[in-house]
Amino acid sequence: MNGAGDKAVADARRADHIRSFVLRQGRVSDAQRRFHEEGMPRWGLPYRRARLDLDAVFGRRAHRILEIGCGMGETTAIIAGLHPQNDYLGIEVHTPGVGSLLKEIATRELSNLRVIQHDAVEVVRDMIPPESLSGIHIFFPDPWPKKRQQKRRLIQPEFVRLLATRLTPTGYLHCATDWEDYANQMLEVLSADTHLQNMANGFTPRPPYRPQTKFESRGLRLGHGVWDLVFRCRP
Repeated sequence: MNGAGDKAVADARRADHIRSFVLRQGRVSDAQRRFHEEGMPRWGLPYRRARLDLDAVFGRRAHRILEIGCGMGETTAIIAGLHPQNDYLGIEVHTPGVGSLLKEIATRELSNLRVIQHDAVEVVRDMIPPESLSGIHIFFPDPWPKKRQQKRRLIQPEFVRLLATRLTPTGYLHCATDWEDYANQMLEVLSADTHLQNMANGFTPRPPYRPQTKFESRGLRLGHGVWDLVFRCRP
């Protein structure tokens, strides 16, 4: 997929992409600030327009999983802790979330998790080598529910095309959302990408490696839906 990857990068660089996030001036707790200041030099990777040497970053060869939008980091840390044979790279833009994730890394003593605080489109485009990821997780991205906002949604054809070029030939892309409208858009966009194949007939039950968050559990008790999609590279 190298040719497709080059084209996807060129398309992404030509486009002045619409950011899927807004940096709000949310409160950063003293603990989050401290773990951010102490943890980024140890487990953080600065954004730069240069491909990462992932073997050097983690000091070994292993399956690599990218998570886009780690939130407050608990789910990311749980997955990394339960699967020490894999390496995990988390992308998050909001400082409170990054600080909380770095706290999880420190307290759980995780050696297989690194963090980048930057726009995910630019990180994937500029830093992630083609065919280097065994999996990509995008759990509960901002749904931008208003019609006029939906152009900000992360799952768009151009970005999905770029993500597909970063997967190994057996790699997977797993998305989850609790907004039915966004779930249907995700299904439409992912199904239209010729490099990806749905691993189910539409949506799939939650895979066991994705922990159920407290927020998700509460929503399910209230009757809210959650939709998971798992696509793999086509053979």
